[in-house]
Amino acid sequence: MAKIKGTIVVDTERCKGCSVCVAACPSEVLALHRSVNSKGYNFSYMENPDACIGCANCAIVCPDSCITVYRQKFDTAPVR
Repeated sequence: MAKIKGTIVVDTERCKGCSVCVAACPSEVLALHRSVNSKGYNFSYMENPDACIGCANCAIVCPDSCITVYRQKFDTAPVR
C-alpha cells in the first residue's frame, strides 16, 4: 500500500498573511511565521511538515496563488 506525503512551497514575497490557508489545513501543518516579508506581512510556512498529506486545500483557498503543493508516494509494503 502506498502512502502519500505532501510538501508545500510558499512564495513568501507574494504572501500577505491572510491565514486562510492555515484555517483550511485539515492536518494543522501551516502557521504564520514570526518574521515578515519585504512588504511587512507575516507569511505562511510549514510549521509541522511531517503531518502534510498533500491535500492541496491550502493552495486552492489561497487568494493570491502563493502556494504550490507537491506530493510524493511512498511504498509502505513490508520488505521480504
